[in-house]
Amino acid sequence: MKVFLTGATGFVGRGILERLQAEGYETVCLTRAGSTGKLPFTETANPHVTEATGDLFDKESLMRAMQGCDAVIHLVGIIREQPGKGISFSRIHVEGTKNVLDAAKQAGIKRIVHMSALGARKNATSAYHRTKYEAEQLVQTSGIPYVIFRPSVIFGPGDEFVNMLADLVRLPVTPVIGDGSYPLQPVARKTVADVFVQALSRPESTNQTYETGGPERLSYGQILDTIGEAIGKRKVNKIHIPLALMKPVVNMMERFPFFPITNTQLTMLLEGNACKDGKLLYDTFHTEKIDFLPGITTYLRTK
Repeated sequence: MKVFLTGATGFVGRGILERLQAEGYETVCLTRAGSTGKLPFTETANPHVTEATGDLFDKESLMRAMQGCDAVIHLVGIIREQPGKGISFSRIHVEGTKNVLDAAKQAGIKRIVHMSALGARKNATSAYHRTKYEAEQLVQTSGIPYVIFRPSVIFGPGDEFVNMLADLVRLPVTPVIGDGSYPLQPVARKTVADVFVQALSRPESTNQTYETGGPERLSYGQILDTIGEAIGKRKVNKIHIPLALMKPVVNMMERFPFFPITNTQLTMLLEGNACKDGKLLYDTFHTEKIDFLPGITTYLRTK
């Protein structure tokens, strides 16, 4: 099987590409001209991995790159908008997905495995989740057999989320927005890569949507404590910042790229991100249940 992969240079994409290589799939990776991202292989790596220059908003480049492919894994998404550059949730998640699907139909693609997000729903408070849901609807009505995954927070070597929190935990006092009770269900990148690649050939997963979380449901506060344990910090000293103080700061600062959180991200964090039915994933796919502490200890180090 020959697979067309978008988002191969990203954190999740690198893990999925590695898994595709291990399983012997011939893979075509879409990369943008001038992109600073690099594919995670060298000249000595699997010769069946090729790079195709193109763009989500250039349908002809998508169609050319998909020629001869059997399946598409579509990963591209953003967590932060950049209006000045024309980068919005609607443009990337909805318009970009529509273009991929249009090209896939023209190229005769027989299966699409799509990256959505846990919390995607029609009337979501955040534009991120609403546009992820809209993209799901496009996939489901495309006429192409599909599998949709909705991951919670994904962790693994080189991630942003856990490494950013580790930097906060290393401070004498770690800031926490609100009471820190909001739940998350962090899932290992290895698990995500396993299920995405298995979905290419597992018939019982066809036209199904899977919530994708790890085996543990943890509060934000518990996640900080677990990270502290992983880096050898006996106690994480937390200072809780009331929402009434935090929201005006985010409103003022979110337009600056260096500021670590936006209103959209704050909204999603506070509403939580845990599975309603995480069992179906592990019943369908053969993948290890990786607990958060041993999973992050493999790449977080005591300083």
